[in-house]
Amino acid sequence: MKHLTVEQRYTISVLLKEGKSQKEISRIIEKSESCISREINRNKDAKTGIYKNNLADRKCRERHRKKPKRSWLSDSLKEQIALYLKKKYSPEQIHGRFKLEGKQMVSHECIYQYIWKDKKQGGSLYSYLRTQGKRYRKRGQLKDKRGLITDRKSIDLRPQIVNEKERIGDLEIDLIIGKNHKGVLLTINDRVTKMAKIRLLPSKEAEEVAKGTIDALKDWPFVKTITSDNGKEFALHQTIAKALNIEYYFAKPYHSWERGANENMNGLIRQYAPKKIEFSYLSKKTPQYIEHQLNNRPRKTLGYFTPYEVHLHKINQTEKIAFITCLLSFFTLIICDKSFTPQKFNFLLSN
Repeated sequence: MKHLTVEQRYTISVLLKEGKSQKEISRIIEKSESCISREINRNKDAKTGIYKNNLADRKCRERHRKKPKRSWLSDSLKEQIALYLKKKYSPEQIHGRFKLEGKQMVSHECIYQYIWKDKKQGGSLYSYLRTQGKRYRKRGQLKDKRGLITDRKSIDLRPQIVNEKERIGDLEIDLIIGKNHKGVLLTINDRVTKMAKIRLLPSKEAEEVAKGTIDALKDWPFVKTITSDNGKEFALHQTIAKALNIEYYFAKPYHSWERGANENMNGLIRQYAPKKIEFSYLSKKTPQYIEHQLNNRPRKTLGYFTPYEVHLHKINQTEKIAFITCLLSFFTLIICDKSFTPQKFNFLLSN
């Protein structure tokens, strides 16, 4: 049976004032007489006994609010949610990845409700959330008081194709400092695929940063640009650019949103390496573990695919395009060069 509408409650109120009987009212609004009787008795004013449509509507909403809701959160789903929360997945990532794989999962709002309910009951699921329910602090407008880096290229000079996020190889770079300035994590990410590279450095001296960056990226295919902030630790940017044969750019001072993907990744890394930890005590395997976890965690911005999956797809795509381009150039040479001989063909194949 459908609930009475606001309009029907108003009609009941008016008809009662006109002295109509419950039988007449039920005929006019096409509801059973028992329905009208129940409506009046449940929702009338307790003091005066008068039925008022506004009061009746408020009482009805309040009853529905207190009514226990049917939960689709089975014990099996609760176990799955706890498992993926411990893997540092956010509720949105859990819901999105399950949906991508065609598996049953409640909404991310429902997962959050379950987490807060668990916290009220003394549980610890909330501790696996990135911010643990804490609000982000607001950042004020600050003036740059650091020295200038020589021969820096502004982000304004960066090619437009980097902003379009269509190709792989455009990277962002930053440092995360351990407690008491002991130990440094070098963090690098691809703007398109979110693929991460993390290295543990003994200090944030420019020489160490340059050495760590070159070592991390020397075997990474298709690197084209790097963008960093204006910290003095990146003073040897020309050394990095020359060693990797790339272009190096600097974001505007205190414009962290110009390296948004890297700032976000640093927040994810803090789930594994909190501010209270001195990085000098971390083992060499710790950055590799964090890197593996992040590269295999589904991301909302990637349609809940993992950075590794997207990066692999992009590399295959790039290699196919390069192969096709090479073939087209080869056949163009054959067609246009009248002096092309079998000997030239064999020479090209051997080289």
